[in-house]
Amino acid sequence: MLDWSEPKTNPLIAVSSEPAAVPVADATGLGEIERGAARVSVDDKRMINCRADVNQLLPLKYRWAWEKYLSGCNNHWMPTEVSMQADIALWKSRDGLTEDERRMIKRNLGFFAASESLVANNIVLAIYRHLTNPECRQYLLRQAFEEAVHTHTFQYIVESLGLDEGELFNMYREVPSITDKAAWALEHTQSLDDPSFTTGTPEADHAFLRDLVAFYVVFEGMWFYTGFAQILSLGRRNKMVGIAEQYQYILRDESIHLNFGIDVINQIKLENPHLWTKTFQDEVRGMLKDAAELEAAYGRDTMPRGFLGLNASLCEQYMHFIANRRCAQLGLNPVFAEAENPFPWMSETMDLKKEKNFFETRVIEYQNGGALSWD
Repeated sequence: MLDWSEPKTNPLIAVSSEPAAVPVADATGLGEIERGAARVSVDDKRMINCRADVNQLLPLKYRWAWEKYLSGCNNHWMPTEVSMQADIALWKSRDGLTEDERRMIKRNLGFFAASESLVANNIVLAIYRHLTNPECRQYLLRQAFEEAVHTHTFQYIVESLGLDEGELFNMYREVPSITDKAAWALEHTQSLDDPSFTTGTPEADHAFLRDLVAFYVVFEGMWFYTGFAQILSLGRRNKMVGIAEQYQYILRDESIHLNFGIDVINQIKLENPHLWTKTFQDEVRGMLKDAAELEAAYGRDTMPRGFLGLNASLCEQYMHFIANRRCAQLGLNPVFAEAENPFPWMSETMDLKKEKNFFETRVIEYQNGGALSWD
């Protein structure tokens, strides 16, 4: 369950006052093997510009990263285990949903369908290459798989409801409020995706930090939350319950993604205090403010008139609350005046144990590995 209380210092995050070291080890792990090299010491392990062999998981330095990997494995699920029968009937019913609700659902699916792929590409093509710690990379491998599951989820929903797949999956190019968000985020990945890009200078390390903020704090920690509130609000009114259940599991995954990203950023700050300048802090605050404004525009587009219990104004207030929350988690001053959380029920919705047991709602026809025939 997402904790709405004031953030506390994570005792599992390692603190280091050691100045940034000049990288002397191969950060890719694919270079020539150094025969007879000394064994890895915990003190040699770092988030970026690491001196240690990145192929050696043990000894662990950041146990919190390993624990998040285990949590991700324990949360395993697949979309096809959730029944869509009630959703299909409601979607096909003439009076089952209002036109505003249908518009919101399609816009919502259109944003998420491409966004999960954008996040996955960022992990595989940018973050994994430059985050030089094996236990963090282990979690990134799990997260990349979860992003694939989330993309699978939207394919499953689109196919189940018989929606226009071209319209939904290309919406990030056709709907300005969605395009604006995707374009904003991608700006922070393009340089990192350059094969010649490497960390090790203040300029390059700042670029890497911006990418982490853009995708973990903004994309997964802010922009996904309007969409979650929209769909879960329908689920609370017993509408589109299959989609709502799948969003619950996505939200559970994203909560860990966000917390991992926050921990990584804070650890890089501790190990590289020269990067966390007043100028860069102001830049990050500006990023969060701009992101909240883009999200407010998306809310007005997806809910021009609103519907029962939800409207664009409330979602903008929610973004102000969330943005200030993210600032606190990064040790920054808030970017907006103090805002109340208009959706306190979101934290309860994230706690699946209060609602249902996932394995009591799974589709009985689902074929697991043990039932497969290899003949």
